[in-house]
Amino acid sequence: MATWNLTNMRKHVLICNGSTCMRKGGEEVTQAIRNEITERDLDAYVHTTRTRCNGRCKDGCVVVVYPEADWYFEMDEHRAKEMVAAHLENNQPIKEWIAYERSEEGMQLLNGRFKGTEKGEKK
Repeated sequence: MATWNLTNMRKHVLICNGSTCMRKGGEEVTQAIRNEITERDLDAYVHTTRTRCNGRCKDGCVVVVYPEADWYFEMDEHRAKEMVAAHLENNQPIKEWIAYERSEEGMQLLNGRFKGTEKGEKK
């Protein structure tokens, strides 16, 4: 197992690899993001992690960028590459593709996305 030196890390990207997102291209999105990070020589500054379900299956494939806490929706290979260039390299999030972003009050729903079920609520 590797133990990465994260002292230079500026961004952490969580890529949903839950079953719904995988059916919606999660593997291809994961590889596109990682390849674009490498091509742009951002490996020392951006760390990626595959996750299981992030609970936003209707928004799949979901990618979350920290420290901003921007939740990207409907990611595909093309969007993934553009997101790396804009957000990870140039610190310019693509607002039109963000379902949730952090605000002073907490997370804010954007772009007319489906709010979803409250955590703890019986379905």
